[in-house]
Amino acid sequence: MSYSLDVNLLLYASDRSSPFHEAASTFLQQCVTETELCYLAWPTLMSYLRIATHPRIFTNPLSPAEAFGNIQTLVSFPQVRTLSEGEDFLDVYRDITSTIPVRGNLVPDAHLAALLRQHEVNTLYTTDTDFRKFAWLKVKNPLA
Repeated sequence: MSYSLDVNLLLYASDRSSPFHEAASTFLQQCVTETELCYLAWPTLMSYLRIATHPRIFTNPLSPAEAFGNIQTLVSFPQVRTLSEGEDFLDVYRDITSTIPVRGNLVPDAHLAALLRQHEVNTLYTTDTDFRKFAWLKVKNPLA
């Protein structure tokens, strides 16, 4: 069995001012110590870099070096793998979005969902309920 993480959990774990910081940090610690494979998509990791360093989003934004270091640490764990688009990605994206109107903020969610589908990862940990629109995806909120 394997799973993936959405960017919001990575951000909560980094944002000490977040009311979800402690729970997200604890959850991430569990993730990196278990033997189950954790797949992190490159768009998720790049979103983390963008948001964690943004002074209008984080009260105390991370420096680019700190945020990059966090990503390096995450991907260095032996049970963590990264995901990127394969050749048939556009076909998978079209398939999973054929019955859902995808626009605006749902576009990056559909991108992640398509990556997960392409790599047969069926479980996503997130606090974002929009992912429930993808019926095949098991969406779990570890902070609930």
